[in-house]
Amino acid sequence: MFGKGKSAEERMREKERKKRGTRRYGQANLKHSHMGIYSCWFAVGSFSLLLVSILIAFFMQGETGGFIGGFGILSIVFAILGIRAAVKGLRERERNYITCKIGMTVSIIVLIGLLVIFIGGF
Repeated sequence: MFGKGKSAEERMREKERKKRGTRRYGQANLKHSHMGIYSCWFAVGSFSLLLVSILIAFFMQGETGGFIGGFGILSIVFAILGIRAAVKGLRERERNYITCKIGMTVSIIVLIGLLVIFIGGF
């Protein structure tokens, strides 16, 4: 054996003791879900594209139809990717899921907003 010559059981006990030192009341510190963070970024991107397209349409007085349409489609794609990432993030074990919930909520709100704008255009 290399090192200090500890048995596997002693190493496991030492490892658990180290883990308990970083816990509060015996519970592990949970990290945020990786896909939940991506979901938040997709939601922010989708919302910002929607906001930018509305501002451009307002300042250009409606003269940029194709440009705004492209931003709308891209915003829909980002919102769908955000929802998908949030669902994947909820499948991760022993994580903090608040980012998944925030990303999913914002993405759904953006999709509903785009749907209202689309229906209002008819």
